[in-house]
Amino acid sequence: MTDAHTWCLFYDFVAPPFSKEIADEDLWVPASRERRVDRLVEACHEHEHILLTGEPGVGKTCVLRSLRQRLPEAGFRLTYCHNATLGRRDFYRQLCLALGLSPRATAAAVFYEISQHIHELGAARVHPVFLLDEAHLLHQDVLDHLHILANYGWDSRALLTIVLVGLPELADRLALRRNRSLLSRVHTRVHLGAASPEDTAEYIDYRIRAVCSGTSPFSSDAVAILHEASSGRLRDIDRLATNALRHAAARKVRIVDRSIIGKVIGDHLNDLID
Repeated sequence: MTDAHTWCLFYDFVAPPFSKEIADEDLWVPASRERRVDRLVEACHEHEHILLTGEPGVGKTCVLRSLRQRLPEAGFRLTYCHNATLGRRDFYRQLCLALGLSPRATAAAVFYEISQHIHELGAARVHPVFLLDEAHLLHQDVLDHLHILANYGWDSRALLTIVLVGLPELADRLALRRNRSLLSRVHTRVHLGAASPEDTAEYIDYRIRAVCSGTSPFSSDAVAILHEASSGRLRDIDRLATNALRHAAARKVRIVDRSIIGKVIGDHLNDLID
């Protein structure tokens, strides 16, 4: 534990409870999200293309990591691409590198290299899954071409699964007339909403129990205020809950109550104004 995390000692935590550094198998997935993960896993097994949308911080990456955990390595090859602001040629060059291929000089050569690799994986009974994160930022020329990547054997062979992940405006972009060819090939469409108040309470308790054997230092009313302030977005819960624990530990307070949460939220709002 680093000096920056000495506040954890006050609560007998073995690690910061709301850290991003958590193994896939230890991720928290509520029942409502489990059903969505089930849909994604089923879509991959059926070789369908996927659209996954949600507001920032609602847990899209957690769902993707759960998907990665659930898919057997022997039958699937997952490739994750997150630099969505590239033009078409550089986008495919990035994809080549992610696949362990050597990018060629021209866009046509790069696309051919990827296509051949997908065919080879199919022959080996390995299904490639391309996870395209931040897809709402994709250049239009990339969107114009993705449906070609999704089309094999005159659209008669499902040799890969494309997972488009992004903010809700991604669905709006795909609904445009010029993108209808791509959208028509996306049969599985999942939207993640914010966590419910019950989900937030379960999430906080789960993350606390993962780092200590004692009870949660958060009072029930503090959890309710934390949910309201974060609008159920896990990323905001992580930040506000961590700041509250730091604030309480610095004052030698064992219970994080509504007054401490209120102080942390107030400081956050003041920082935004400044």
